[in-house]
Amino acid sequence: MPPKLLSFDDAIARANQLPGKRHVLLGNGFSRALFDKVFNYTALFERAKSKLSPTAAKAFKALNTTNFEEVMRGLRHASALVDIYASSKPSVAAAMRKDLDAIRDLLAATIAESHPDRPSSITTEQYASAKKFLSHFDCIYTSNYDLLVYWTAMQDEIDPKLKHDDGFRSGDDFGAEYVVWEVQNTDDQNIHYLHGALHIFDAGHEVQKYTWVHTQIPLIEQIRDALKENKYPLFVSEGTWQEKLDRIQHSNYLGRAYRSFAKIGGSLFIYGLSLAPNDEHILKLLDHNKIKDVFVGVFGNPDADWNKPMIDRAKKLGEGRHGSRTLNVHFFDAESAQVWDRPVPRKKPRKP
Repeated sequence: MPPKLLSFDDAIARANQLPGKRHVLLGNGFSRALFDKVFNYTALFERAKSKLSPTAAKAFKALNTTNFEEVMRGLRHASALVDIYASSKPSVAAAMRKDLDAIRDLLAATIAESHPDRPSSITTEQYASAKKFLSHFDCIYTSNYDLLVYWTAMQDEIDPKLKHDDGFRSGDDFGAEYVVWEVQNTDDQNIHYLHGALHIFDAGHEVQKYTWVHTQIPLIEQIRDALKENKYPLFVSEGTWQEKLDRIQHSNYLGRAYRSFAKIGGSLFIYGLSLAPNDEHILKLLDHNKIKDVFVGVFGNPDADWNKPMIDRAKKLGEGRHGSRTLNVHFFDAESAQVWDRPVPRKKPRKP
């Protein structure tokens, strides 16, 4: 039986009566609600397919998908099996791993190429609506790579006011064209990019964030120029949740965000996340943290086929808890949140 959906306003009203802070976890649906033709995998694949190697293109076709992460997952598994079943032909597994790495880099480049060029691509009314939505939450966690959360947070001249701190500071080099993440000065950080982002780069000795303020060069142009120089952003796009977690744990910046999410209490809103198997590294943290109530956004008819797996997984959130540490799961109509000042009817499922 499909769950009864609260309106977003009713869900917030309930959360306001609960103790503790309110948090939000954003997925790809946050960005697709505004720029669906940019941030869905089918659109990205159409832009990227001419740059795929012949074998990589055939891999997408063989798996009948446009999902980059699904193909990367398939190549990683296949290469491991080839090492066993065709160990006399190491070049086959090597070719698969080469395609896997190339697809990951191509995904970052394609998102950057497709991304809206300027913050002005979003209207003042849309920013105001997004800020109103985000202002309900003390902390923002996002698995998205794009600039929309960053652009929205930076619109200080647009009401409502939004507390935002992503942990980046000017650092000691005042002439630098970027700001740096200071792990020792992140107590007030309340925006966390769980999977990295286009404007965040790992320089080895420090994590850098590109900005417009220091260069007067549009941010997306800086990112595109960096990609042309084979500098790739801090970007978690591995296929399985285990591979994503491994990537996260090898980065101090990503690991800090992950551990922060593991410690939150109060209530959590999930918006635009499909709760797919490759989200498990995030979802499993709800078995251990102190969240008492989670509100899960549902796009469209909750009885639709594409919503059923997400709703089933949502109902199981926190089932690994013991004793009295239960997790109350509620559902709300995601479109009623009108994040970008307009409800966007959805007919197809959002892919992670």
